[in-house]
Amino acid sequence: MTQYIFPAPVQPSVAIHESDQRFPVRRIFCVGKNYADHVREMGGDPKSDPPFFFSKAADALVADGATIPYPQMTTNFHHEAELVVAIGKGGVEIAAADAMDHVWGYATGNDLTRRDLQSDAKNAGRPWDMSKGFDNAAVCGAILPLAQCSGVDAAQIRAVVNGAATQDSTTGEMIWSVPEIIAYLSRFVTLAAGDLIFTGTPDGVGPLVSGDSCTVEINGLPSVTVTIA
Repeated sequence: MTQYIFPAPVQPSVAIHESDQRFPVRRIFCVGKNYADHVREMGGDPKSDPPFFFSKAADALVADGATIPYPQMTTNFHHEAELVVAIGKGGVEIAAADAMDHVWGYATGNDLTRRDLQSDAKNAGRPWDMSKGFDNAAVCGAILPLAQCSGVDAAQIRAVVNGAATQDSTTGEMIWSVPEIIAYLSRFVTLAAGDLIFTGTPDGVGPLVSGDSCTVEINGLPSVTVTIA
């Protein structure tokens, strides 16, 4: 048996809806600028570029009902409602026509963002890691197995802060569909069971402050709520 110099980290995982089993998480990939309205909101052209990706650490996962601290090093902390794809079978250079064979299920997610640090990084041509991959930055609800999902490709997606909707769109507004995202991402990396893909956010992203409660809702999927301490 392998002996480590200190206890090995706990395996990050996500709840499975109405199950005692859990989904072990390997890596978290996120799609940038995948809703046309959000691209325009951020001053871009939705048709100008192919999809691009950034990552979050698996141990940044936050479960439904959690209370997290307001993150350090920011004064402009934002929510981003997202559909999350859970990969159940790996592959490389996956064809879009075969991509859904690799999906285990879907979940609601919240891509928490230190917007001021992201803006600074963009302006300086630097990576987004510290604006996107900080502690508690990957909120993910319980995963619903694919066989139980219906209409997720054109479902209402909302962010609700303290009872008021701030984002309200549909997943049908994604520029790149789930099969297209999987196909394109798998050209760059080998996907594996346990990977999560956050698929981008619609317009209406906005700030969270201490005391706020933020819920992400996607029709047909379990919602996810996080409170800022």
